[in-house]
Amino acid sequence: MNVVVIVTVAHHASDGELALTPVHGEALLTHTVRGLLDVPEIDLVLVAAPQRCTSSFTEAVRGLGCRVVPGSLRQAFAAVEPELSRDSVVLLHDALRAFVPAQTVRDVVLAVRDGASVVVPVLPMADTVKVTDEHSLIVGTEDRSRLRTLQTPVGYAFAAFRPDLVPAGAATVPGHPDAMRVTTDFELSLAEAIAAAPKNEETL
Repeated sequence: MNVVVIVTVAHHASDGELALTPVHGEALLTHTVRGLLDVPEIDLVLVAAPQRCTSSFTEAVRGLGCRVVPGSLRQAFAAVEPELSRDSVVLLHDALRAFVPAQTVRDVVLAVRDGASVVVPVLPMADTVKVTDEHSLIVGTEDRSRLRTLQTPVGYAFAAFRPDLVPAGAATVPGHPDAMRVTTDFELSLAEAIAAAPKNEETL
């Protein structure tokens, strides 16, 4: 097996329920998994399901051809590890980033295949970032020219895979605004618009 994706909701306790939020008539998780499976380079998608959400997650991806593994991200990786080789690429993807463009996924896979141990999509920081002291008073301004916001999927060479860890020295590829985490009403409205738009090669 060459490329496997583990979809996780490990960031916040509420992410499991958020992944089941309806978007254009289907759970957000359904859009996430279907989009990943549409990328030809991906051989397998696993969903690490919190125990309380296992039944709902299984129903959300029924018929899509992925696997649901109850438990943690580490348990999902342990379930697929025997099928992997030292040349395998492991992608770790946030279930709430349902509309990452296919090209972004391909860029991550290609960068790992080209020799990077860990690869992450990033976007330049658009906001002005201020530094405050212990009294919440502004004491300085960060140089945002070198600041980036991280997206997923994070790509790992098999030997470098570490759950939930993006180490210093990780390589980067350009991210995309559509790869936002869908957690607020505003982001949900954007997700509805993306899901309703005509499909093309660039969007999962």
